[in-house]
Amino acid sequence: MAVNDIAQAAAALKAGELVAFPTETVYGLGADAANPVALAKIFAAKGRPADHPLIVHLPAASHLERWAINIPPAAFALASAFWPGPLTLILQRHPAVPDLVTGGQASVGLRVPNHPLALALLREFGSGIAAPSANRFGRISPTTAQHVRDELGEAVAVVLDGGPCAVGIESTILDLTRPERPRILRPGAIGAAELGRALHVAVTERSPGDEHAPRVSGALAAHYAPRTPLQLVAPEHLSAAVRQALAAGERLAVLAMQTTPDAHSGLVWRIASADFSAYAHDLYANLRALDSAACARILVEAPPATAAWRAVNDRLQRAAVGSNNT
Repeated sequence: MAVNDIAQAAAALKAGELVAFPTETVYGLGADAANPVALAKIFAAKGRPADHPLIVHLPAASHLERWAINIPPAAFALASAFWPGPLTLILQRHPAVPDLVTGGQASVGLRVPNHPLALALLREFGSGIAAPSANRFGRISPTTAQHVRDELGEAVAVVLDGGPCAVGIESTILDLTRPERPRILRPGAIGAAELGRALHVAVTERSPGDEHAPRVSGALAAHYAPRTPLQLVAPEHLSAAVRQALAAGERLAVLAMQTTPDAHSGLVWRIASADFSAYAHDLYANLRALDSAACARILVEAPPATAAWRAVNDRLQRAAVGSNNT
């Protein structure tokens, strides 16, 4: 990627246009986080509800005080430990932050991404870039520039191509609005144990009935969804489910860690890694490929129900709900 591409993208942001750029998690659909007119274009391009908050990407942790107030020591400790990286901190918003960024809430989500193109763009732009995933709202997140082009087309002025995203799922979101009780609002590659070690306190996950937690990106029951109905199947039941579907004449797509039992013209099978990091890296690309295979259903072998796989299981469960609500 040439320097001129970064300059062009920064100029587009300053002119109030949308720019898609790679992060280590997924590709973001960026706009000037201080420009309400530009921010409105994000919601229009994605079909995103206006009360659904955005995450502001920063050039460095030194920019925190431009966007948040009453920042607890825990935020600086986590920034030192994990930034740049896949961790978003929920803090009390600065009064100057536009309501479109926060969804009208008293909190704001902030992070410093760990991708050389994202950091180059942020430094050239010199301020915060609000950037949800660069896809239609509720659909599968993009992990390549081509995914962005395919889905959003001419709604984006510039698409920076940084290759496939290294992590492949969205950042962990940690609520620090009550710093004595840090809680994960969206799981990601950085888990509760790692965060707890950095803070020397226990980090919990949001309880299902907690109505007082801030609203955050990617936390709706239906999200990350293909258009093809998706069903999670326990490993021990997968073979029987596949045989039953094929016997009924159903064209079937499968994502599984186990190999296909038999070759069949009505079966599209993708093998997923048994390693969490590799599985997460490939997850959205695999779902997009299976979604485009013209099948009646996507069956996904359920990953292990362990803490290490929490973020992947979160995405798959929401994808199953979203695809079956279409």
